[in-house]
Amino acid sequence: MGLNHADAFMGVVRAVPEREALVFRDRRLSFASLSDRSVRFASILEDHGITLQHERAGLKGWESGQDHVALYLYNGNEYMEGMLGSLLARAVSFNVNYRYVEAELVNLFNDASVAAIVYHAAFAPVLATVLGRLERTPLLLQVADESANDLLPGALDYEDALAQASGRMPDVDLSPDDLYVLYTGGTTGSPKGTLWRQSDIFDTTLNGLIATGGGDASSIEALERSVQASSERRALPAPPLMHGAGQWIALGMLLGGGTVVFPDVVTQFDPVSILDAIERQRVEILAIVGDAFARPLCDELEERPRDMSSLAAIVSGGAAVSVGTKSRLHAMLPATLLIDSGGASETGPQLSNVSGAGGDPTSGLFLPSASTFVLDEDRTRILGPGHEGIGWLAHDGPIPLGYLHDEAKTNATFPVVEGRRMVVPGDRAKLRTDGLVELVGRESMTINSGGEKIFAEEVEQALMAHPDVLDVLVVGRRSDRWGQEVAAVVELSTGSTVTDEALRATAREHLARYKAPKTIVRVDHVHRTATGKPDYSWAKQVVEAG
Repeated sequence: MGLNHADAFMGVVRAVPEREALVFRDRRLSFASLSDRSVRFASILEDHGITLQHERAGLKGWESGQDHVALYLYNGNEYMEGMLGSLLARAVSFNVNYRYVEAELVNLFNDASVAAIVYHAAFAPVLATVLGRLERTPLLLQVADESANDLLPGALDYEDALAQASGRMPDVDLSPDDLYVLYTGGTTGSPKGTLWRQSDIFDTTLNGLIATGGGDASSIEALERSVQASSERRALPAPPLMHGAGQWIALGMLLGGGTVVFPDVVTQFDPVSILDAIERQRVEILAIVGDAFARPLCDELEERPRDMSSLAAIVSGGAAVSVGTKSRLHAMLPATLLIDSGGASETGPQLSNVSGAGGDPTSGLFLPSASTFVLDEDRTRILGPGHEGIGWLAHDGPIPLGYLHDEAKTNATFPVVEGRRMVVPGDRAKLRTDGLVELVGRESMTINSGGEKIFAEEVEQALMAHPDVLDVLVVGRRSDRWGQEVAAVVELSTGSTVTDEALRATAREHLARYKAPKTIVRVDHVHRTATGKPDYSWAKQVVEAG
């Protein structure tokens, strides 16, 4: 069984107290320093009664017995301190999308019954408009930043509060049943708080990264011994930590005795800052989100090459990297493995596509984990390789308990299939005769055209095969004849003269003719979220505007 995250972290602290845990701008925190700051954060929560309220036993899968701490932050040491400190106090942190507007923040904070909010000062003006609409008055901890915004009324300055807090460990009994909470990005409806037992997310997600560095997490004692014997590793999570892929890389590195490096610029995706940090800090693992991150990195590397010899792997989670972009990366970084990792907030990593220089990279095809299956249309039967039609991607083994405060969605997303409790987050897929999974797309982003179901992602992948296409989003547009028709919003390379018909011809090389876009709208820049995921609401507005 997996470990409690705070227990594991403190084991690493005991094993390698002086090893660097986190590097961010001019801050270089050892494990001992990060532990001290996290314990002080836990003491602040404890002083305000923010902790465990009910043990896990007796609670339903959609119920939480712990107080919830919102991390409304850019990447940085405060994010990791907030996560670890909450766990040490037996409260639990959750991620906040800092792009949310007022109504979205109100819904999120009320859904989580938020007990405390840690936020960068830049978000203070928006937060001020939200607080009066919350059902609970939260503790406010404001992190100073370049905005120089004043403290909100009643808020504590983060650094002052830490300095005044006790450095004594909270007197609590940590448990593997303590929660890890990750809110979904909302691609399958309103964001939902996914409730994991810490031991389960440790097993499915964190332990893999620990093991690749030589860590043995079979017990706290084994972890301490193996971390002491291991060499230092460094990872840079480029996505915001409000994205699960970024969080998992960062947390997995720390719990395995590795070092987390943040670029100097964290308020936006900045390829210059990221590549400079990799070169300067000798980073070995880079986490990104699909082409939205990979292509600007390619452009910058081609314009100004750097020493990337330390970079052993680039891991993309949340979106796949296209074949063309993989080929560019392999040409510039022949010693670096490219890993597409497919998964969801409800599954952890469940699919992988690994490529190296000299091979033929693919996109959209994955090797499934041993706990990954494809179910039939009714979600009652596990399909075998080479099945007819398109099925539902599913996952069993250690999976979440459910969605916070939502019994109906918990029961719908976590069905029992052939006697096994599974999670079916909404991805459609095929299991091929060679054992590879072909990921077709999200059910929530299907286009029904003349009775035919078309998945937005499959059209996007087909259009990305054209060398002039830098980025693309596909949505459905209302059609009097077909009900819906396929519309593509495309960003082309500078000076491209490609015609719409040439783009459709590229799509038809990979797809049935009826799936090719009937409408193509050209834009200077395709909008994506801060985590690199598609902004389909924006794309629909663009298409409807003509």
